[in-house]
Amino acid sequence: MSAKIPVTVITGFLGSGKTSLIRHLLQNNQGRRIAVLVNEFGELGIDGEILKSCQVCPEDENSTNPQNQENTNIFELTNGCLCCTVQEEFYPTMQELIKRRDTIDCIVIETSGLALPKPLVKAFRWQEIRSAATVDAVITVVDCAAVAAGTFASDLQAIARQREKDDSLEHETPLQELFADQLACADLVILNKTDLVDEQEKSQVLELVTQELPREVKIVASDHGKLDPSILLGYQAAVEDNLDQRPSHHDMEEDHDHDDEINSTHLIFNRSFDPEKLQDTLQKLAKKQEIYRIKGFVAVPNKPMRLVMQGVGTRFDRFYDRPWKPKEEKQTRLVFIGRDLQSSRIESELAAL
Repeated sequence: MSAKIPVTVITGFLGSGKTSLIRHLLQNNQGRRIAVLVNEFGELGIDGEILKSCQVCPEDENSTNPQNQENTNIFELTNGCLCCTVQEEFYPTMQELIKRRDTIDCIVIETSGLALPKPLVKAFRWQEIRSAATVDAVITVVDCAAVAAGTFASDLQAIARQREKDDSLEHETPLQELFADQLACADLVILNKTDLVDEQEKSQVLELVTQELPREVKIVASDHGKLDPSILLGYQAAVEDNLDQRPSHHDMEEDHDHDDEINSTHLIFNRSFDPEKLQDTLQKLAKKQEIYRIKGFVAVPNKPMRLVMQGVGTRFDRFYDRPWKPKEEKQTRLVFIGRDLQSSRIESELAAL
């Protein structure tokens, strides 16, 4: 019987840099045959397309269908999280990958920024998956700049002071619980985007992360996911067998729900945008509304290349990833993830540009 396929689960908050990490891994695979399963919150598979454009894995326009994926190593599950709503997609996709075990050295799963890692790992206890695959490690990616700015984590000292005065105060929002759960399940924590913080901020983030970890876990720093594959692969942790050592806020629950107020919206424009004006408008929208993450592709006037635009709060990155294909429609496609998003307002402001 063939050895089990090692599976690496990469989790982390919205915009932490999971896709950049995997893209760098694929481009520096050192001969490894890596299959990638991408789970996104929102109907447009932006992250999957970014990975396909790394020119390592062949693209397949029908890659969301396991039956049409014989020539691609990128699998996309969209509009739901692996830990709850799309297990009916995850299971057949894993079955397809298991059938191809002789052509795959390892599998990398990128969870959505809203997914809890532990329920996903539990799926590897299903006999048909357990007999053929094992979770090599859970890797949690932390956006140092966002955490240092307090975007997705509270000031722990301020919480302690307030709790001394009023024990009934509870400052942990569901998002903060999610951050803690992702850390608690980790075998490796990556402090990403360290180039955007100074040494004091980096130390503060490290202290916060260390306080959240229930056990000793390896922590490494990274500049936008640029790490040697040997740091990410080969842990042989068999995570599915030791979940009891990885506490979760949801351990006592049968199921879990995402924060009901968190939603996503996607917009498609059959036109090009000036990237500076578009970014300025998106930053203003992020200030007006509680938008956590913006990502997508932009058609730029008189440019043969497709522009990738990604934002966390008001902080944006953009780069050209590949040329537009000869018969490809030059559309601008953007996905927004946030709380109580006003889709019509977002669309009208962008349409006015």
